[in-house]
Amino acid sequence: MRGIFQGLIAGVIALASFASAAEFPARPIMMVVPYAVGGSTDMLARILAEAMTKKLGQQVIVDNTGGAGGTIGTARVVRSEPDGYTILLHNMGLVTAPALYSKLPYDVSKDLEPVAAVGDVPMILVRNKNFAPATVTELIKFMKEKPNEVRFSHAGIGSTSHLCAMLFNQVANTASTMVPYRGTGPALLDLVAGNVDLICDQPVATGAYIKNGNLKAIAMATKTRISIMPDVPTFAESGLPGFELAVWHGIYAPKGTPPAVIERLNKAIQLALSDPSVIQRFTEMGVVIPQGDRLTSEALRQRTDAELKRWDPIIKAAGAKAE
Repeated sequence: MRGIFQGLIAGVIALASFASAAEFPARPIMMVVPYAVGGSTDMLARILAEAMTKKLGQQVIVDNTGGAGGTIGTARVVRSEPDGYTILLHNMGLVTAPALYSKLPYDVSKDLEPVAAVGDVPMILVRNKNFAPATVTELIKFMKEKPNEVRFSHAGIGSTSHLCAMLFNQVANTASTMVPYRGTGPALLDLVAGNVDLICDQPVATGAYIKNGNLKAIAMATKTRISIMPDVPTFAESGLPGFELAVWHGIYAPKGTPPAVIERLNKAIQLALSDPSVIQRFTEMGVVIPQGDRLTSEALRQRTDAELKRWDPIIKAAGAKAE
């Protein structure tokens, strides 16, 4: 009798969950961005949220919960109700945090449900206009002759610009001095002033400085040249094959979110990413939109797991830590 009663309860819960999912969304959705307003991830989120609002019939509100390399905003989503009304838009910093922080209040693999990939933003290596090495070959030669003399600026421990610098040193077998800043803005301003030599960041952040001549592009970390900067060679073209890096972005929900809700969100994201205005605005930012099977929730799960394994040894070898 007890077993029958427990089965009835489970059935009622399942039916309630299904009904709730069928009605989803019945109220606004909060899209948490774990970084400050104005960054490239925030810009991408706002474009996507606007398009998703149209597709879902409910407002998708971007909420910036920054701090601690994106871990505060992530923890907030992990702790939220698994009903689809609080979701996370994060970049690859999600998978580097476990290697950077000795204690995290969540487990990326166990506490988040992948929903859909959103887009990849390539990284570009730039120099201040007075820094002599102008090509990848010249730069590597200079760095090998003068270890740790080159000053690599970045937006803070664990930032994408920091990760890019670490990866460059590993692939090129070079050593540099890392100079951290409180965000991309001050890092770029000091680079323009000539107080540091290099930064590896996204075209949306560096593009205006390159266009007005205050910074000089060295190479793009992509397989092929990109349309918004067709004159900038790739690292492979410049003599360093194997150095490719794009800041990938994905949307996640708390673990336990009903599959039907995940599917509804995934469909809305796919529709938003096919919107001509989104395509145009993303293209202007240098964002590469995933296509086909890469848009499934399972594809994002596989990428998340693979990237966790990729970055762990790179970060540990560099001895980078963030507390």
